[in-house]
Amino acid sequence: MPHLTVHLPENRLTGKEPMLVAALTDAIVDVYGEWARDLVSVRLDGVPAGRFAQGGKAVDTNASVILGVRAGVFDRPDAARITARLGIALTEAITRVAGDDLRAGTMVELVASPPDRTFVGGVLTV
Repeated sequence: MPHLTVHLPENRLTGKEPMLVAALTDAIVDVYGEWARDLVSVRLDGVPAGRFAQGGKAVDTNASVILGVRAGVFDRPDAARITARLGIALTEAITRVAGDDLRAGTMVELVASPPDRTFVGGVLTV
């Protein structure tokens, strides 16, 4: 179950939520396949002005995407290709909706979850 948490400057997010959710979901589907669409969970967090900083200075050109994935994705023979595709597709989704000037400041982090550590509705997911 791919789950994303996206942090964007509030002024870049407001009013674009539906477009961003669709773009991020499509990015995951482009990599994993259509079967994943209904499993994609997106949480958007707007960051107030002055609370994103780079080099000790407030900026509004940073974005952060944290994608929770099954640890097994890193054991696949095509792991390097899959992870690269995820990083590129998610960055493209962010910049297409919120502005290309976010590209250089967009960080995508893939966080591995072992099979016995993911629960939905209190039930272990396999």
